[in-house]
Amino acid sequence: MTREYLKKAALTPKSDASETHKIVQGILDDIEVGGDTKALEYAAKFDQYEGNVLLTPEEIEAACALVPEKLKADIRFSHDNVRRFAQLQKGTVHDVEMEISPGFVTGQKAIPVDAAGCYVPGGRYSHIASAIMTVTTAKVAGCKHITACSPPRPGVGVAPAIIYAAHICGADKIMAMGGVQGVAAMTFGLFGLPKANILVGPGNQFVAEAKRILFGRVGIDMIAGPTDSLILADATADSHIVATDLVSQAEHGYNSPVWLVTDNRALAEDVMRLVPDYINDLPEVNRENAAAAWRDYAEVILCANREDMAACSDEYAPEHLTVQAEDLDWWLERLTCYGSLFLGEETTVSYGDKAAGTNHVLPTSRAASYTGGLSVHKYMKIVTWQRATREGSKPVAEATARIARLEGMEGHARAADVRLAKYFPDETFDLTANG
Repeated sequence: MTREYLKKAALTPKSDASETHKIVQGILDDIEVGGDTKALEYAAKFDQYEGNVLLTPEEIEAACALVPEKLKADIRFSHDNVRRFAQLQKGTVHDVEMEISPGFVTGQKAIPVDAAGCYVPGGRYSHIASAIMTVTTAKVAGCKHITACSPPRPGVGVAPAIIYAAHICGADKIMAMGGVQGVAAMTFGLFGLPKANILVGPGNQFVAEAKRILFGRVGIDMIAGPTDSLILADATADSHIVATDLVSQAEHGYNSPVWLVTDNRALAEDVMRLVPDYINDLPEVNRENAAAAWRDYAEVILCANREDMAACSDEYAPEHLTVQAEDLDWWLERLTCYGSLFLGEETTVSYGDKAAGTNHVLPTSRAASYTGGLSVHKYMKIVTWQRATREGSKPVAEATARIARLEGMEGHARAADVRLAKYFPDETFDLTANG
């Protein structure tokens, strides 16, 4: 495959993993031993907030009253879309059973976890949509208890719109605590909360590392790095829209990669000309993030044809993948590695991030090569069961005994032997490993 890099990334999005791990492990160890008191100490240090950790119904009501009606309507619209899409997803998982052989029945059940902990970022930006995405899917899945956790701002608390979104989407408790201490509180069951069975939601490198360390004793949605986005565009694409979409994702953070893959040099050069001006037109914080991301992490790649473009995209396995090219059905069929796919100029990653219904908690750092994003299924345990008549048990017991002995697992074999001896006392069976 021939690729020409018209712009090559100077950096890759890696943090100082060892130092981050050391810091996070220390905080988790302190909080596990010190409980509520130690968590509050870290909250005072990092959040600089001394209000209630668990918001009261009165505080929730007061916060909701501060949200403008137009924004409330938009949040309800987004919630309804996410809820209906989550219900569609849930409908794809069924309790099933089949008679695997005469008299021997096997089955599958989908059981939601009891308690979900949903982390909602609230530092640099107030991630209202993250509350919608995480809490709604947990509610549709059937979790019995949902905690929404978001970092409060000093002297202010959690953003009212985040509180409103978490509340209407079904959070049972809303916790004003951020970072590692918030993740720890949900995991360890502090402040009277049930211990979370699963932690979901995006966060900074410290939140991501806390989830990485805790995975195993608690489930997680995924270990996420900086958000990333790739656009596949051909000669029919609008360079103004392509450039705008790239900038819209670069504003996430200084280390958020954006990539343009195209087979048209003129388009690529026009987009590269437009992007800096569009970045300069952003508000200050957004401008600083987008400028650093474009300078250090962005790439523009020229390929020979659409097949090479698709192969390049699959190799990058982007979190967000946009196609602005002809023959969208071909791309839908051909592409295999992405967190979420946006087909055509009429949709955009921003739609998915905020209100379209598909979930915006997605695999980053090429994890889309092996997993999808947050869905109802993440909150559900797919478990199996079996039941048999004595006659139906017979051939399974015979095969089990012989396979187990061939493996050297005599105890397993005898668990089958005793059933054959009890159920069929007048029969003789050859249960040796060889013969």
